[in-house]
Amino acid sequence: MSQTRRLAAILAADVAGYSRLMGADEEGTLERLKTLRRELLDPKIAEHRGCRGSRPAPGSRKSEGSCALWLK
Repeated sequence: MSQTRRLAAILAADVAGYSRLMGADEEGTLERLKTLRRELLDPKIAEHRGCRGSRPAPGSRKSEGSCALWLK
């Protein structure tokens, strides 16, 4: 039986002035962050045949197809 191994990576990003931006315009800030992710990160993930999982609850496992994240 053949096994395929895949490298997993976790990206953590910090947004300068996040609290101030959220306080001034929560909806607009979230929309801009989603747009940046869609325009900058998602194409790179796809280019390398990766996938983006959602953030599971602390201490839980969540699997989405071949994407799995385990944060504890």
